[in-house]
Amino acid sequence: QVQVVESGGGLVQAGGSLRLSCAASGSISSIDTMSWYRQAPGKQRELVALATSSGNTNYADSVKGRFTISRDNAKNTVYLQMNSLKPEDTAVYYCAADLWAAGPDASHYDYWGQGTQVTVSS
Repeated sequence: QVQVVESGGGLVQAGGSLRLSCAASGSISSIDTMSWYRQAPGKQRELVALATSSGNTNYADSVKGRFTISRDNAKNTVYLQMNSLKPEDTAVYYCAADLWAAGPDASHYDYWGQGTQVTVSS
């Protein structure tokens, strides 16, 4: 069994920064893909950023240049540094992990965290 736990959400003013962390633990030796998704009220869950164990990354157009995803493969941990936050970034942010190459499709991920709330005030 694999557990995924996020931390680091909170309330911040527009233009501010937050750093999210996500750690996967359990009966695993390595994880290929770790990603961040978000879901705002009344909207579908969307990919924010993904990172593979080989170093490939992918970002949603809406966060390019503002968010940075990084990984510590040895610790099965992924981070999301969020800068220049906007009110439209307000959402519950979820961490997803998969032992294999999962890509951007959320349905491909086997392991999910419970989510952490990010609220950006104007």
